[in-house]
Amino acid sequence: MARLIVVSNRVAVPSGDSQAGGLAVAVRSLLKRHGGLWFGWSGTVSADEDAATRTIQRGDMSYVVTDLVEADYQEYYNGFANRVLWPILHYRLDLAEFSRRDLSGYRRVNAHFANELNNLLQPDDVIWVHDYHLIPLAKMLRDRGHSNRIGYFLHVPFPPPEILTALPNHEWLIPQLSAYDLVGFQTENDATNFARYLENECKLQKRGEFSYQTPERTVRVGVFPIGIETHEFSRLARRSVRSPLVRGVLDSLAGRAMMIGVDRLDYSKGLAQRMDAFERFLAVYPDWRGKVTYLQITPKSRSEIQEYAEMERTISEAAGRINGAYGEIAWTPIRYVNRAYSRSVLAGLFRSARAGLVTPLRDGMNLVAKEYIAAQDPEDPGVLILSRFAGAAAECTAALLVNPYDPETVATSISHALSMPLEERRTRHQALFQVISDNDLNSWGEHFLAVLTKDAAMPPWPERLGLAPTIPARLA
Repeated sequence: MARLIVVSNRVAVPSGDSQAGGLAVAVRSLLKRHGGLWFGWSGTVSADEDAATRTIQRGDMSYVVTDLVEADYQEYYNGFANRVLWPILHYRLDLAEFSRRDLSGYRRVNAHFANELNNLLQPDDVIWVHDYHLIPLAKMLRDRGHSNRIGYFLHVPFPPPEILTALPNHEWLIPQLSAYDLVGFQTENDATNFARYLENECKLQKRGEFSYQTPERTVRVGVFPIGIETHEFSRLARRSVRSPLVRGVLDSLAGRAMMIGVDRLDYSKGLAQRMDAFERFLAVYPDWRGKVTYLQITPKSRSEIQEYAEMERTISEAAGRINGAYGEIAWTPIRYVNRAYSRSVLAGLFRSARAGLVTPLRDGMNLVAKEYIAAQDPEDPGVLILSRFAGAAAECTAALLVNPYDPETVATSISHALSMPLEERRTRHQALFQVISDNDLNSWGEHFLAVLTKDAAMPPWPERLGLAPTIPARLA
């Protein structure tokens, strides 16, 4: 394959104390195999209007980064990307705060990225653009004369046209996705929503089951559910469960079962609803009081935005209320922690937890669900409780799938998970582990690039998502 250029909002340049996860692991693996570079924002907000784009070399890996000035950061990143696109793509029209100034900043930063890439690109480079921050980038590169193969992958959900058309200037922004050769999504539902937009709003002619014709090119639409480094994470969990920190947590439980949730502080994660469900569980199933501890790890996120600060206060108050109502002198029902932990510590905690609570209101994929599965001891596995509105639910059908808006059913599923017989736990885990092994992180990246560069065949969406073994009827 020709040189690979990966473009994302942030570039994860390795540092001595950093632990890469998710996209960073996949990108570095692909670049090592195919050669190329990773381009994007450095993460620095600079006072220098003329801050130069620079190349950072780490071994045989090249990272090309550019700074943002304060206006760019506020308008492009905090503004249009996170106060408009993020809520709308997560089906939350009520939280979107549109301003023309922020849209102007979004256009300006994408044009800046396009200008910098214009100086880097070679005619046969293959470009892979990631996520909602950079939707118009391909069109801007085409306008600068580039005919390279350009692919796009959306990591978050893609709502139906009925929601998306409420976005001011959607008719400018969303059709620019048709400047890509391949547009990839996490789930069949997301891809179908995009296909409906192309047909209904752009009036594009359907050329085949997965492609649409524009005057300039054929746009292919695909489903590529992102995975994790399944076996590597499993090995990490086996080692980490013996670490002093994880052992200290387990010793402090005094033999009680542990449930775990790990989520960035965001309204899409359903944390308030999850607290309500756990409170309902304690009320309806009093025999579990004093026998289970719910550990919720929630690093703070976007604290400078008022909605996030208010949400942090709401969740903290809910945890305090539940602990005050049900706690005892020797037992605290909820341990709520607002700090980040390393992947190795989380892997050990996942392996030690009888149940994993992954109940977002809407999520593109949610890799915590897959990490929880990978971390389990196959001889004595825990049980994943998973929102049906997480992208992972399309593959992880052997989890306990729940509606996060219904505290009664989530409470029932918590009780089911904690009391589930060993044979059923093993059967469910075996099915889930097979899924995340067959579609791991390396498979995801290579599959996308194969379709982008070689016009590799894409099987029908239901078949590709049918990686998951069907759960036995007796366990359904």
